[in-house]
Amino acid sequence: MEKIVINGGKPLFGEVTVSGAKNAAVAIIPAVVLCDEPCRIENIPNISDVALIATILQEMGAVVRRVDKNTLDIDPRPINTYIATDEAVRGMRASYYLLGALLGRFHNAKVALPGGCNFGVRPIDQHLKGFQLMGAKNELINGAIIELTTEGSFHGARIYFDTVSVGSTINVMLAAVKAEGQTIIENAAREPHIVDLANFLNSMGANIRGAGTDTIKIRGVEYLRGVTYSIIPDQIEAGTYMAAAAATRGKITVRNITPRHLESISAKLREMGCDVEEYDEAVVVDATNRKLNRVNIKTMPHPGFPTDCQPQFVALLTTIKGTSIVNESVWDNRYQYVSELVRMGAKISVEGRLAIVEGGPLTAAPVKATDLRAGAAMIIAGLVAEGSTYISSISYIERGYSDVVTKFQALGADIKKIYVPDRRAAKRA
Repeated sequence: MEKIVINGGKPLFGEVTVSGAKNAAVAIIPAVVLCDEPCRIENIPNISDVALIATILQEMGAVVRRVDKNTLDIDPRPINTYIATDEAVRGMRASYYLLGALLGRFHNAKVALPGGCNFGVRPIDQHLKGFQLMGAKNELINGAIIELTTEGSFHGARIYFDTVSVGSTINVMLAAVKAEGQTIIENAAREPHIVDLANFLNSMGANIRGAGTDTIKIRGVEYLRGVTYSIIPDQIEAGTYMAAAAATRGKITVRNITPRHLESISAKLREMGCDVEEYDEAVVVDATNRKLNRVNIKTMPHPGFPTDCQPQFVALLTTIKGTSIVNESVWDNRYQYVSELVRMGAKISVEGRLAIVEGGPLTAAPVKATDLRAGAAMIIAGLVAEGSTYISSISYIERGYSDVVTKFQALGADIKKIYVPDRRAAKRA
C-alpha cells in the first residue's frame, strides 16, 4: 500500500504550474472516437484516469501512442466495435462518455456502467432521455451494462434536461455531432470543460454553437478531420492549491490558469480576507499574517462555486475562527470525508446537505481519501495539522492530480509518498 505522509505546520510559498483539466481530458479523449483521422491531444494531465481511458480505447482497437507524459497521439480508425464492457470501463465514471461517442459513430453502443468516486447516486436518466429523443432505444443488461440501439435514422432532436447535468450535456453533444439534422440542448451545463470539448469538436469540423450558455445547438456533420489540440488548464487543481495557500497562511503563484474560470473561487478567498491578484495566465494568493474571516459557501453549477472544490474549502474553513456553513446543492452524499477531518479534531456537523464548520486547531491522525477531492482535502488538513498525518487510499488522489506530491514539495511542504507493506495481504499469503 502506498500512503502520503505530511508533517504539517509550514506555510506554502513559491510557484506551482497547473496541469491540463482532468474533466476536459476524460471527455475529449473519448471524443476522438468520432474522428475520421488521427489526432494529437496536448496538455493532458499525467493522471491515472487518463491512462485508463487511453487503455480502454486501445483495447477497442485504437492506436494510442504516448509522445510524452502530457501528449497523446490517437488513431481511432481501427476501432471496429461499439462494445466497451471490460473491467477497465467500470473503473472510472467518465467512461460513460463512450456511450455518446460510440452512438455517434456506430449508431449503437454497449457500455458497462461506470465506477469512480463513490459519493452519491449518479443517475444517467437524463443521458438516456436525450438518446431516446434522438432515436436510440436502451436496455439495461444484468443491472450493469447499457445497450443503445437504433432502427432507421439516428437524428437530431430538441432536448430539455430536467436538471443541469455536465455528464448528460457532454454525452448528448458527442452523440449529436454526427447525427442527422440539428440537436438543440436546453438547460445545458456551462462548465469550462464543456466549452473546451465543443472547441475541440469544432476544430475537427463539427458545427456546435452556444457552448458555455444554457442552450447548445449542434448540426450533424458527416466527416471530422484530425487535429492537434491543447486542453485547457484544470480549474479544480488550481482551486486546490489556492485553498492550500490560504489554509497554511502562505503566499503562492499559480501558473497556467484561466482567471475567469476561477472567479467564484477567487471571490470566496477575497471574502475570507486573502489578497488575490489575477494576471493573464496566473493568480497570486497571499494569506500571510492574515486573520481570515468565516464565510458561507453554496455549491452550484458553473459559474457558481464548484462542488469539486467543496471538500478542500471545508478543510480551509476548519482553520478559521467562527462558524461557517456549507450548502452542497449538487451531490447528495458528498460529506463522507467529514468523519476523516473529525479524526483530526475538526468540529464539523452535517445535517443533510449542510455542513456546519467550527474553526479550531487540527491534530495529525491516520486518515484516508474517500474520493478524489476528499483526498485533496486530507492533504490540506495535513499541511495545517500539528504532527505527522498519514493518508491512505491515495489512488483516489492520483486519479485527478498530476505529480501532486512533487508540486507540494516545491511549495515547501514536508510531504512524501511512502510504501507500507499490507500486513493483511501478507497473512493471507
